[in-house]
Amino acid sequence: MREWHTKNLKRLPGLKFMRTLWVCNVSGGPFQFTATRPGKTPVGLEEAHRHLLISPAEFDEVVAELRRTLDFAKVPKREKAEVLAAFAAHKDEVTAGYVAAAKRG
Repeated sequence: MREWHTKNLKRLPGLKFMRTLWVCNVSGGPFQFTATRPGKTPVGLEEAHRHLLISPAEFDEVVAELRRTLDFAKVPKREKAEVLAAFAAHKDEVTAGYVAAAKRG
């Protein structure tokens, strides 16, 4: 994540904005997330992330970053657990490109 955030600075505002919309959407609103690249699911995460080849370990680090952020913001335990569970539920979609590439060899 550090490398991505330091080498792709022009995309950082969009990433933060879309991530904020997504977290708001999966946690019950008030904002609605619409996938930029529709896929098999309503949030379209598999197609938006396929070319990024995000590994399961990298995904887990993003979850850890989100957990640290929620802790920093003093988000209550129940709400934090709900957001983290919603995020984790999409691990297979986000890592689909990496998994497919690894299977091809």
